[in-house]
Amino acid sequence: MADEFPRDRPHLFIHGRGAVEPYRRPNRKMDAPALPARDRALHAAALEAAIGTALDAARRQLADRDAGLAAGTPGFYLEVVVPAGERAVIDQLADRRKLMEVVAVREGDPGQPITASVFVPKRAEDYYLNKVRDYRDKETAKGRPRNEPLVTRMETVRLANARSLFTDEERLFPKNPQERVWWEVWLREGRREAFERLANALNCGLKAHAVKFPEREVMLALADSATLDRLVAHSDVVAELRRGKDTPAFFLGLGGAEQRAWSEEVLERLEPPDANASVAVCLLDSGVRRTHPLINPALAPSDWHTINPAWGPDDTPAWQGHGTRMAGVALYGDLAPVLTGTRAVALPFRLESVRILPPEAQANDPELYGAITGEAIARAEVQAPRRKRVVACAVTSTTISRGRPSSWSAAVDQLCFEEPDRRIIVLSAGNIAVDLTPGDYLVRNDVEPIDDPAQAWNALTVGAFTEKVDIIDPTFAGWRPIAPAGELSPRSRTSVPWDSQWPIKPDVVFEGGNLAHDGRNPGEGIDDLQLLTTFYRPELRHFTTLSDTSAGAALAANMAGMILAERPELWPETVRGLIIHSAEWTDPMWARINACGGRKRQIHALLRRYGYGVPDLSRALRSARNDLTLLVEDELQPFQCEDGGRPKTRDMKLHSLPWPRAELAALGAAQVELRATLSYFVEPNPGERGWTRRHRYASHGLRFRIKLATESLNEFRARINQAAREEEEDAAAGGGGGDNWLLGAARDVGSVHSDLWRGTAADLANRDAIGVYPVGGWWKEKPYLERVNAHARYSLIVTIRVPGVDVDIYTPVEAQIAVPIET
Repeated sequence: MADEFPRDRPHLFIHGRGAVEPYRRPNRKMDAPALPARDRALHAAALEAAIGTALDAARRQLADRDAGLAAGTPGFYLEVVVPAGERAVIDQLADRRKLMEVVAVREGDPGQPITASVFVPKRAEDYYLNKVRDYRDKETAKGRPRNEPLVTRMETVRLANARSLFTDEERLFPKNPQERVWWEVWLREGRREAFERLANALNCGLKAHAVKFPEREVMLALADSATLDRLVAHSDVVAELRRGKDTPAFFLGLGGAEQRAWSEEVLERLEPPDANASVAVCLLDSGVRRTHPLINPALAPSDWHTINPAWGPDDTPAWQGHGTRMAGVALYGDLAPVLTGTRAVALPFRLESVRILPPEAQANDPELYGAITGEAIARAEVQAPRRKRVVACAVTSTTISRGRPSSWSAAVDQLCFEEPDRRIIVLSAGNIAVDLTPGDYLVRNDVEPIDDPAQAWNALTVGAFTEKVDIIDPTFAGWRPIAPAGELSPRSRTSVPWDSQWPIKPDVVFEGGNLAHDGRNPGEGIDDLQLLTTFYRPELRHFTTLSDTSAGAALAANMAGMILAERPELWPETVRGLIIHSAEWTDPMWARINACGGRKRQIHALLRRYGYGVPDLSRALRSARNDLTLLVEDELQPFQCEDGGRPKTRDMKLHSLPWPRAELAALGAAQVELRATLSYFVEPNPGERGWTRRHRYASHGLRFRIKLATESLNEFRARINQAAREEEEDAAAGGGGGDNWLLGAARDVGSVHSDLWRGTAADLANRDAIGVYPVGGWWKEKPYLERVNAHARYSLIVTIRVPGVDVDIYTPVEAQIAVPIET
């Protein structure tokens, strides 16, 4: 923070738009296994009996309805059980013309059946019965049983209840049906008013906050499961149920008094931000103590907020001054080198604070934290609407979702995606809360999943690594650090246990400190191995420590603020992309990756532990003579729907890369590196309905491919079309792996994709084009939501490096793009 940026050259920005290319829509057809005639008759009879029993129960349920409670379209919910691995059939269980909707999907342990809950209007009550009878009695023109793909995959059908709509871990469902707990109630579209009326009539407690998504609205209700059974039986309002979760008090309060004179010396070197600074870091935390001398110059009273006026905006001992500790690192980074330095300390951005935590660190009533996060950001934006800001939050809740979206994480994704002003949001990955021994290290990290809401696709999720291994304090003579230098910080969570379709998290890791141990007891966070920061009671002392992923998130916010302060015109997608693109694995991380011998599965697991590595501000902002970075900000229309036809994929874009061909060709067989990062935001649709092709979380996906040295442009176009078709057909995406790419297809999850290619300079010289193309999402699969013709913007960052070779690859490219070029 105290040091100046290296006086290298800025990244080169490619102006203009990518060339739009045609795209061929894939043709996918699901075949069903054939059953012998006798088995076919037995299966049909068993299903007909099960459906008949379910319909009898449904008719009794409708007849027993209290007329004063009934709400919405008369109907009922059915549970349909299908075999494990048959997720694709879920899309066939609904019929939009008959107002039948798959509302929730529950998957058990691997190999266990899948249960889908479907709302069935009374007028369509015989839908499944007719499907089964036609399967039994009729054949298609090709001699196959009618409705065979659907009916052969239906194991049984039964009347659903509240438990059927519960999509959290099964153990979280209360065993006592009279136990009142907080529930996340995911409402079907347009049903909020009916739900509120019905919930009040049933004496459910309701929170005022709500989070709205394209097809769902989420509210919190206090009720027992028996009451929810009545609510489900009397209405069509509920899509799914989850447990409301508390925000944990995971923050550490560590000692470490320092002499107050150090602050005064820093103030003499301080260059405070301008009062009208156009960039700020906005902290959502426990509040910030403005009176601290090192915070006061950057935090104005008008930027000091709270979501609850009764709490006030100040920090509190209940959270060990966590917000003030975050503020010190967000402004200065680790204070220790700042205090011992001699250079000027420039603060190019302001600080904003919004208190979102209550005065007491206790088990509070759960809130819809997504709504609270949105309200907190809005308070800062209303005060300074023209200011660019980085929003940082290290408040998390323990999750066991294996990467599935929550109402909170989806709200974060929506806040990032919202137009016209998209947002960059930094989240901590969360910390392991239990005592740790050296034997637990990395083993425990790889089974402790990242906290909610850090699974958000669009957020920059930050884990922690550490370089802090020096124990100087004589009090701890003989103690040793748990983590080696350059390795994961001991408490940092990972996404190793997540299902493979969810994003790679953390995205990056920053310094989070270390734990020390005496060889007998669990590790402790001693002062020597933490980051130095500001204490919330400066009348007692000025400094304390911060560690773990809170420290990492604060450092990431600092870096994002620095990038925005220097390049305020950059999109949030670009800022996130630059941070990830600038990240590199440390030597110990690389040693583990190289030990995989190129095996993608093991490399992918390590990626989910370390993210893309440790970012570097100078790399994010500068290019050197032998380290060249190109930036593209562009958009395309992923899908289209014309004249009432079926939606289809529309655009891909090709960007010409102005490589220094002569210089690269002259290097011949010298080894070079190419790094490419594609960053974009998705619009979330988080209702849990199996995450099939039709029920996708993301609005769209984008992918990149780079032209091979031996390919013509036409051959390159054909390869991209083939890769897109294969991904839509759930096959291995062609061209994404192999060809000296480190990650290959493993990079194609989430909404940021980054990979590293290594090869010869001569080969790279002819890899002079990069294609960006779409893959499916709910914009395409659900045209009735009227987003199929929406545009998607993206940031593309490409770097070539010639390590160990003194050659100028910057100047030739600068000359090529000094005037606009067609791309």
